[in-house]
This record gives sequence, structure tokens and C-alpha cells, in this order.
Amino acid sequence: MIHEDELLVAEEPSCRKSHHPDSVKTNLIHRLNRVEGQIRGIKKMIENDVYCDDIITQLAATQSALNSAAKVLLDGHLKGCVKERLAEGDDAVLDELLITVSKLMRK
Repeated sequence: MIHEDELLVAEEPSCRKSHHPDSVKTNLIHRLNRVEGQIRGIKKMIENDVYCDDIITQLAATQSALNSAAKVLLDGHLKGCVKERLAEGDDAVLDELLITVSKLMRK
């Protein structure tokens, strides 16, 4: 679950940019579009009083889809951003990475 303070941080503009290939961006957009559809389906299930266990199953599938998207991003982050910053001598990226991984593991 996203906490309000994390949401505010996510909405703040950053001066840093990612450099993902178009294929990765397309992959992530397709994954997130599917998640969006899953969320709409879950909302409809709740509106239609579908059995709780069935809704929980769909929530778990949606969380898994989000985790898969996060793995794609983390892979690109490690092989791109982190690798580049380490090559530039910026060891602070390791502390940043540990915080990011910690956020992913909270789930």
C-alpha cells in the first residue's frame, strides 16, 4: 500500500531522468495498462458483491503484476543508472539503491 507521504514524494518533479529504451517503456506501459484494467475489474467485483476470496485472488494477481513491472524497472536501473553513476565515482547511488530495495521489500 502506498502511504500518503510516499505519494507526495512520487509526484514531486525530479531533475534526474531515466534513459530507458523505447522497448522497455512500451513493455512497462503495457504492463501498467493491464494493471489498470485489473483494478477496474476489482472495483466492479466489489460493486457486484463478488465473493471475497475471488476478489483477494484478483488483488494478489494485480500485486504480482505491479511487482513484475518493478522488477523490469529495477533491472534497468541497475544496468543503467546505477552502473553509470558508479563509473562516475558516485558511491551515494548505493545508499539510494538500498532505500529503493527496502521500499520494494515492504510489500
